[in-house]
Amino acid sequence: MHVDTLILGAGAAGMMCAAHAAGRTLVIDHARAPGEKIRISGGGRCNFTNMYTEPENFLSANPHFCKSALGRYTPWDFIALVDAHGIKWHEKTLGQLFCDTSAKEIITMLRAEMTRAGAELWLQTQVANLSHDGSHFRAALTREGKTHDITARHLVLATGGKSIPKMGATGFAYDVARQFGMDVTETRAALVPFTFPEGRFADLSGTALPVRASAGDGQFDEAMLFTHRGLSGPAMLQISSYWQEGAPITLDLDPGGRLLDTLRQQRAQSGRRALKTELGRHLPARLVAALADHTGCVLTGNLADQSDAALAELCDRLRHWQLTPGGTEGYRTAEVTLGGIDTGGVSSKTMEARSQPGLYVIGEALDVTGWLGGYNFQWAWASGVAAGRAIAQRQQQAPLA
Repeated sequence: MHVDTLILGAGAAGMMCAAHAAGRTLVIDHARAPGEKIRISGGGRCNFTNMYTEPENFLSANPHFCKSALGRYTPWDFIALVDAHGIKWHEKTLGQLFCDTSAKEIITMLRAEMTRAGAELWLQTQVANLSHDGSHFRAALTREGKTHDITARHLVLATGGKSIPKMGATGFAYDVARQFGMDVTETRAALVPFTFPEGRFADLSGTALPVRASAGDGQFDEAMLFTHRGLSGPAMLQISSYWQEGAPITLDLDPGGRLLDTLRQQRAQSGRRALKTELGRHLPARLVAALADHTGCVLTGNLADQSDAALAELCDRLRHWQLTPGGTEGYRTAEVTLGGIDTGGVSSKTMEARSQPGLYVIGEALDVTGWLGGYNFQWAWASGVAAGRAIAQRQQQAPLA
């Protein structure tokens, strides 16, 4: 069987690429259904993009690499596609856009776009062998107990990273990249909860509050959630991408910086009230009850018993609470993989590998990792479109005989 383009992976990037690549396109995936990560994302409603997407929202060894693709296919381009398919959506917070009804609508839309482009989809298909004979890629695909020998002018790696292995995620893309002379940067789990030894925060499990969280060069003002295993919530997922093993994280439990003045005012008005009681008006009561054990804060006595210096010290501790996680929950729950195929070996305009003409790499497989909040989907759309359009242009110049 001869095709113009063989796309490995029917996820967000792979399906988007298929919708824009001209000629005969075959998309394969090992799963029973396409777009499984899309289906489970955003609580089943898919945070499909972020209105405020900028290159600064992405981590990569080359922070400039993502600029070209993101600039040529913006969130507004994807929104226009969503609107054209009659999918209703809403902004939740911070520019994050979600489907009103179901993430399945995005998958249906992408399937429709693939059909319009004439792309074929094979599911529950495995790659048994992959090579290049000097003019074409050759692949042995196993499907329904039969082996199919495929030749293709273009091969697209869209199999993602290692995150969520229970859905079948592996380092397959990295192995293929190395096979064709490409480098792979160090990878690790990102957008992932932190763990702490000995159930450190088990007594606070389920407690949430807004914080300013910092790790390395990353700082985010979002919600944090205490769990039986450690710390989660958007703030923790965000800084996990910037955290290094063994390094501390810093939590500011008063991100607005107003607590000190507020406590002084309360002292003047209601000095006989217990410090813990008044603090509980600004922080979750369960957290206040456990602060002495977890932060060393002294919370005895009434407000009137607290000097300005004592209140200042208390607020300083709450604003600079340093913790050293034991680790993270790893790829098991990570939303994305940090690192990946080295962008130094890929064209930022076309996503084509420099070491192997006709080979394209898109989506999470590349060393481009977005923040939480729809950024990684926007990268999938943009990189998929970039590769698809480049393939279509090549097809126009030299169609398959």
